[in-house]
Amino acid sequence: MIAGDEVRTIALCWRVERRDGVTIGLTAHDADVTIDGLIHRAAPGMTPSAVERSDGLEADTMDVGGALTSAAIAEEDLIAGRWDGARIVLSAVDWTTGVIVAALGEGRIGAVELRDDGFTAELAGASAVLQRPVVEETSAGCRAELGDARCRVTMLGRRRFARVVACEDRVLTLDRVEPYANGYAGGVVRWFGGRNGGLSSAASASAGAMVTLRSAPVFAVEPGTLIDVREGCDKRLATCATRFGNAVNFRGEPFLPGIDLLTRYPGG
Repeated sequence: MIAGDEVRTIALCWRVERRDGVTIGLTAHDADVTIDGLIHRAAPGMTPSAVERSDGLEADTMDVGGALTSAAIAEEDLIAGRWDGARIVLSAVDWTTGVIVAALGEGRIGAVELRDDGFTAELAGASAVLQRPVVEETSAGCRAELGDARCRVTMLGRRRFARVVACEDRVLTLDRVEPYANGYAGGVVRWFGGRNGGLSSAASASAGAMVTLRSAPVFAVEPGTLIDVREGCDKRLATCATRFGNAVNFRGEPFLPGIDLLTRYPGG
């Protein structure tokens, strides 16, 4: 129970941890508050909706709205997706001491909606994961990602740093060539420099020193930008067996008949 005098010194604080490692603190108070060594910058325009929490299995949700006035949250970063999936911890804090009075909840940012006067971000609690499918659907292609815990292919030597020589729409020209024909198709380009720093782009094809992305970079790319380009996989069993020697870990069912079996034969 919080006493009446204590209520007067309580402020809402957000700790936001982005997937790229950037962590910021914000508070609805009109002055900065330091909590556990992290300075929570004053952002009076940040306001949460009602926090819905339950003891059942329904997902706990909350909306957080704010004005695009803080230097930490820019409109272009929201559009680029830098804040997608970021972890948020919401607390009630005594701004005179920096002590957390009550933990109000935590979760990850889902949908972000931009408005004329600011933005609204949906925050899904930990129970939201219960809405995901428990059993995977069958597929002819592999459901693992190259190099993850289920694939088990070592990525040592399969990722390389390079610099962008030129960028035209979706096509990057690098200062080094691919290890083998179309080796980066299905791979990932991670940006380490320029305005795209911290973002990732999916590659659809490659040829020599040229890499074609599935979509154009969010921001303009300057020559000399450093990137980390990783090899890809087309998810086929033949590729898994021949290129990677990893058929034993193939996570698909290429020989399982599908509903197209009915159309393979005349009169089917």
